[in-house]
Amino acid sequence: MKNIVIAAGYATRLYPLTENFPKPLLKIGNSTILDRMMADIDEIPDVDEHIIVTNHRFAPIFEEWKANSNYKKPITIIDDGTSTNDTRLGAVRDLLLAIEKQSVDDDIMVLAADNILDFSLQGFVDYFQEKGSSVIMCHNEPELKKLQRTGVIAVDDNMKVLEMQEKPEKPVSNWAVPPFYIYSKKDLPLIRDCMEHGCGFDAPGNLAHYLTDVTTLHAWPMPGTRFDIGSMDSYQEAQTRF
Repeated sequence: MKNIVIAAGYATRLYPLTENFPKPLLKIGNSTILDRMMADIDEIPDVDEHIIVTNHRFAPIFEEWKANSNYKKPITIIDDGTSTNDTRLGAVRDLLLAIEKQSVDDDIMVLAADNILDFSLQGFVDYFQEKGSSVIMCHNEPELKKLQRTGVIAVDDNMKVLEMQEKPEKPVSNWAVPPFYIYSKKDLPLIRDCMEHGCGFDAPGNLAHYLTDVTTLHAWPMPGTRFDIGSMDSYQEAQTRF
């Protein structure tokens, strides 16, 4: 399984901290946002490689980070060639770039790099193996305003995804979808061709939304909490929590 981390975004809401520095490498306590995630994933036996997609401006910083890292599994840094927020490829195109450049022909775990989890992703991988299909993560979100700013799914009694909405005005459920996915090798042909069939490209959830209509996905309820570093306020709050 390849661990593909999308770290190519331009975090304008965290300026000036991220004007010339990637958000995933900001320090939270004694570690970085990315290292907190990597320390867990690197210990998962099914994962055999880490692929990190970043933009052209930050690629040298990630290469320096890689040179000073000491993880068990090999790390590849992919430069997506963009230098501004206006020219960014978007998360789905960055994923397609990683698949193409690394000739990926394996199951893939796809993660957004700006999150801290208080649980291990080993359970997510175990769930993927159990279900035998592509899987996405979900959590119960009681607040309507938050549901209207994220992906929302409807599921059956077996947690099979029946429908996925993007930032819905009227959510079909309280199951919100954070940016964590495991896509089966058998779905790679669908992923490679997704742009030709109208799949959105900006947010990572665009791909899950598309795949819901063309293959089988199951949803794994998070066993803990996720902390999204999306603004200066949330970054400062994370500093007090971790």
